[in-house]
Amino acid sequence: MAEQFQFSLTDEEKQALKDLVRLSIASRLFPQQGIASPVAPNDKLKQPFGAFVTLHLDDNLRGCIGHVVGDAPLWDTIWEMAQAAAFQDPRFSPLQEQEFEQLELEISILSPLTQCTDPALVEVGRHGLLINHAGRSGLLLPQVPVEWNWSREQFLAQTCHKAGLPPDTWRDPKASIFWFEAEVF
Repeated sequence: MAEQFQFSLTDEEKQALKDLVRLSIASRLFPQQGIASPVAPNDKLKQPFGAFVTLHLDDNLRGCIGHVVGDAPLWDTIWEMAQAAAFQDPRFSPLQEQEFEQLELEISILSPLTQCTDPALVEVGRHGLLINHAGRSGLLLPQVPVEWNWSREQFLAQTCHKAGLPPDTWRDPKASIFWFEAEVF
């Protein structure tokens, strides 16, 4: 069984990261303002973690991009993923100035990925999943199956679907399933 993810942030640190997302997006939308990435306010936000930035507009997904592996300081990853979610998510056109004020933000900070040896142990609402098979991969964050009211099997099938694989690929012994947890706010 995967260990419980022990990373947590104070309300002030969460707010600092949300402010960072807004600053990052604003730096691209309003380049004339000369906005640069501020320095991380403490060492905890400099730790290497993977993270996703999710943007919603009028309760609809507007962009979601992340970096799975924690190979850079969290602060820098959030800055980069904010811009990627706003301007590089291939499912959406780049964010427009008039959308900026109405954006709703969600940040997911990921625990390290570990191999899931028994899909029966996947807990909806606790685990996020990544599946790799035949050169394809798909990832779903822990909050996704909760939002869609999926069972464990539906979650596994939808992760396969996200990878462009048949829904029962997770049962294939050649498929690699990884799980992780996330601090979501």
